[in-house]
Amino acid sequence: MIHAGVYYAPGSLKADFCKRGVERTLAFCAQHNIPVENCGKLLVATNEQELERMHALYDRCLQNQIDVEKLDAVQLKLAEPNIRGLGAILVKATSIVNYRLVTEKMAEAFMQLGGDVKIGTEVVGLEEAPSSITLTCQQKNQRVSYQTRFLVTCSGLMADRLTKMLGLPTDFQIIPYRGEYYRLAPKHNQVVRHLIYPIPDPELPFLGVHLTRMIDGSVTVGPNAVQGFKREGYGKWNVSLRDVWEMVCFPGFWKVSAKHFKTGMVEMKNSWWKAGYLQLVRKYCPSIELTDLEPYPAGIRAQAVLSDGTLVHDFLFAESPRSLHVCNAPSPAATSAMPIGEYLCDKIAEKSFA
Repeated sequence: MIHAGVYYAPGSLKADFCKRGVERTLAFCAQHNIPVENCGKLLVATNEQELERMHALYDRCLQNQIDVEKLDAVQLKLAEPNIRGLGAILVKATSIVNYRLVTEKMAEAFMQLGGDVKIGTEVVGLEEAPSSITLTCQQKNQRVSYQTRFLVTCSGLMADRLTKMLGLPTDFQIIPYRGEYYRLAPKHNQVVRHLIYPIPDPELPFLGVHLTRMIDGSVTVGPNAVQGFKREGYGKWNVSLRDVWEMVCFPGFWKVSAKHFKTGMVEMKNSWWKAGYLQLVRKYCPSIELTDLEPYPAGIRAQAVLSDGTLVHDFLFAESPRSLHVCNAPSPAATSAMPIGEYLCDKIAEKSFA
């Protein structure tokens, strides 16, 4: 979706990038005839604790100059007959788009400018010299090298490994959290008019299981946030001994796991117990039944965690004389893609090259 910037601390990179990203993304989609639907979003409070958080979130929206409206239970019922709650925040400036089309158009524009896209290419080595950086890559059964004056990486699940290849001092590690989704049965495609979100826990960078209208008319449910045991493991049974070993050797993993132990166990339980997952949805949409949850692909969140166990909520960057790295790119990174790109270009322009 194209986020409005509801959750982010005023003055943070997230808030700044998202606000500018909405305008840039909508303009890009209009320029390239990519369909966009402005359906809006409702953040629904289902108990007294969430209601308190909702009021605080509403104040943050106003601080970020976002056009929002507070709804009571009656107004919520009128706006969404199938949704139950004590109150809600209506965020009008939230839209949906197919980001695959967006990225394809971006890649097309990049190649028209002379860029080359190498699919299925793994970076296995980086070496920085005073005047260049050499990348060693694995392409199928052969190794190839590329030399560049400056390197920019945005490598998600492998962000910490690439910075370590260059010997950069890093106080973080990427911990994978699997986000599992379901798709509602087609009979529920009209169950909601807006995107429906719970009020999130401010201590966590996850937004909770929500109902998302898709641009094709379907509705998805999710994601949860389950501890993964493989960085690129999209299935429940996927395990990488290397990835697990790196996690257990990192003190931040144990600290963040201890701090959020109860939440982590609940997420793990609901991952394996579909009825538990369903209850997260039925809190605000009681008409959904177990048989309505149909399979849908999972995603992996590349979460940067500091050595003291802090979950990094904002964007995180690292740099060397001839490289710049995006180390943590949480939501709303897709919405913010173009402002992030401009930020990187500005950082590169500040450097002087011999």
